Amino acid sequence: MSRRNFIKHLSCTVPPAIPRALSRPFASLPTLSRQSSQGAHQNQVIQDPYSLLKEDPVELVSSLWVKSFSSPTNIVFPNLTGFLAKFDLWVLAYQRTCAHATGTFPPRNAIHFNALHSLLSLRNAVTRNQFKWNDKTHQLVRSPFDKTGTRLISKTKLRAILESSEPCFQDRVVQEVLLMILEPVFEARFSVKSHAFRPGRNAHTVIRTIRSNFSGYLWFLKGDVSEILNSLDINVVMGLLEKAIKDRRVLGLIKSAFRATVRNQVPRDDNEKLRTKKKKGTKKKILQENEPKPDPFWLRTFFDFAPEEAAKVPDYGCCGIISPLLANVCLNELDHFMEQKIIEFFKPSQFDSIWKSSIDDGCHNPSWPEFVPSCGKEKTRKMDYIRYGGHFLIGIRGPRDDAVQIRKEIIEFCDVQFGLRLDNSKLEIEHISRGIQFLDHIICRRVIHPTLRYTSTGGKIVSEKGVGTLLSVTASLQQCIRQFRRLKFVKGDKDPEPLPCTPMLYSSQAHSNAQMNKFLETMADWYRYADNRKKVVGFCAYVIRSSLAKLYAARYRLKSRAKVYKIASRNLSRPLRESSNNSAPEYSDLLRMGLVDAIEGVQFSHMSLIPSCDYTPFPRNWVPHHERVLREYIKLEDPKFFCEIHRSIKRRGLSLPQDEVSDIVWDCKVRGLRRHQIDV
Repeated sequence: MSRRNFIKHLSCTVPPAIPRALSRPFASLPTLSRQSSQGAHQNQVIQDPYSLLKEDPVELVSSLWVKSFSSPTNIVFPNLTGFLAKFDLWVLAYQRTCAHATGTFPPRNAIHFNALHSLLSLRNAVTRNQFKWNDKTHQLVRSPFDKTGTRLISKTKLRAILESSEPCFQDRVVQEVLLMILEPVFEARFSVKSHAFRPGRNAHTVIRTIRSNFSGYLWFLKGDVSEILNSLDINVVMGLLEKAIKDRRVLGLIKSAFRATVRNQVPRDDNEKLRTKKKKGTKKKILQENEPKPDPFWLRTFFDFAPEEAAKVPDYGCCGIISPLLANVCLNELDHFMEQKIIEFFKPSQFDSIWKSSIDDGCHNPSWPEFVPSCGKEKTRKMDYIRYGGHFLIGIRGPRDDAVQIRKEIIEFCDVQFGLRLDNSKLEIEHISRGIQFLDHIICRRVIHPTLRYTSTGGKIVSEKGVGTLLSVTASLQQCIRQFRRLKFVKGDKDPEPLPCTPMLYSSQAHSNAQMNKFLETMADWYRYADNRKKVVGFCAYVIRSSLAKLYAARYRLKSRAKVYKIASRNLSRPLRESSNNSAPEYSDLLRMGLVDAIEGVQFSHMSLIPSCDYTPFPRNWVPHHERVLREYIKLEDPKFFCEIHRSIKRRGLSLPQDEVSDIVWDCKVRGLRRHQIDV
């Protein structure tokens, strides 16, 4: 059948009513397309990123902080999705993530429209339960320096991206938003005994609290529950989170982050592994134009000095930066358990010179050193507790049997609450006379003896009797030597010998001195509250100065440290140069022309230049500055507070400054009006 006959046959077989029926949908298509285009245009207007930027994100987060601290600690937040949907918070999270990735905090008005549009898509995916963690192949938001989304990449680069352990940029943005929402909720619930992974608290606050509050304790219980920082039961975490949050969307987002895997393993062939090994051996790392530089040598060296208690940072699945917060949420149960035990353990004695009737009797003297008597038959039974990360310290004033009983109760609590089985090696009981090491500081005591001298006996001591103790917090010099030996700065243990600082071999003298000066300044600040600060910082300065001197002796062929010190002086501030290169210009001429950097001398070359220990008084009931300001703001916002102040003023018969000013203004108005009437 030809094409013409087929068309004629088709026109004859189709009834005449069908084309009308079929023509109706086709006739309505333009109107439908017009309506759909109008609806899409309306959605586009609603989803315009710039139209959603209406509020200040700092005010939003501040309002959540105020609400958390002004509410009771047992309050439950049923709806946090409203904060999760605030686009202003997502922009702030994007800015903080860019600052972490690139080292620069981008202004809000400098963010490109495409980045805002991608950020809005990420927010919609999170609020609609469509977001997937660690989805490296379908990233909605990318780093400003990530160009893989704009061009095709090879299979090798794709495999490297999938196998890399670096988290996705968009995961970090979501984590920042969750952190801004969850942190104020739980900071109001956390115990004051916890000092790790919290704003305003650090290792220095732990050391100062120990110095101020742990005087008079004979037995110390040093605990290690750092296994919680390595792995955590998801059911335990979700059960504790549900005590404060009932928002299913936020809880589901955290639960999916726990279950997500950080690294996607792709199977490889053996030949491909060999090729990558050869490439890794020959390829050198070259930074891109906008790629951030790695941490400097002095900062990496200082991080390697981190004590055991501060070395571990929790990282659960794809939780990232909210992992420390979740670890504190779990360990907060242990903190509250110990706070209750402190109250139950306290038994005052009238014969005690400090804690006679109340647990806060000793708060009258916040300064250090605190004199705690060690004599007397009756003593008040008292206990204190402090925690930093997965390590805690308990001071017990009483017999050793009390410390053993406390250890049993902690083991039972951790087994029931966390499913963590601890043995006695994780909970060591030590006496104060042996010294307790915590955060690379030694906690010990010094017995005070009165020395009575009389001229009739030739200045000899007549009587010597121990009447009290002083708590001493000193830096562990042996631990400092071990760290230097591990970093290959010294060799030997009893009499350590400095080694050349080989990582700075190809750096100039000015750059090497500047790097080591920053390291020494940081070490001096780290041992700021140690009694032997001068001694341990002087040892660090000796090691660094000798290591640099050996390095310069090898670089400039001077054979010994003595010749280096003779030319460059004790602090290595004078320029050194090779003896064979006599045609080189003088350093002073190069410095005058700006071709070389000025050489800084190595700090702390003399003991008189090292600062002494900081004995600034530390209050017993210390609160971080931001929490103190927040509570003052909440108090001033409460009208009942002003009513009580007004009543107390009226009760005492005092006058307000506002009343005096109003009386003065009223008198001026009345007298001025009378004078005007008299003149008229």
